[in-house]
Amino acid sequence: MSLSFALLVTGPAYGTQSASTAYRFALSLLEQGHRLSHLFFYQDGVCNGNGLHTPASDEADLVALWRELAIGQGIRIDVCVAAAMRRGVLDETEAKGAGKDQFNLQAPFCLSGLGQLAEASLTADRFVQF
Repeated sequence: MSLSFALLVTGPAYGTQSASTAYRFALSLLEQGHRLSHLFFYQDGVCNGNGLHTPASDEADLVALWRELAIGQGIRIDVCVAAAMRRGVLDETEAKGAGKDQFNLQAPFCLSGLGQLAEASLTADRFVQF
């Protein structure tokens, strides 16, 4: 039986295993024929959308891996706007609104509100937090 999964990632791309474990879990569930319906990044997890991360050549580029997964599977990646702005992760619109010259949110990551998280938790068969 195929299930739909929503993942909530609260750990940063680097410094903890949380986001890396979530990514490997996502790959595993897809390999088993399940569907990944939602990806939501919250708290320090919003840093996974920072396109300025530049890992060493011998490290996995987790931001790029999330991006490739989302594009390949047609999954929207939501990033909590309030948590992102607190951590300096901005898209072009929010950067301009805040009077900043630069932005760093890597597409296809999208700033969104907690309503998207609520929808994910209500509509998926399984909701897993990392």
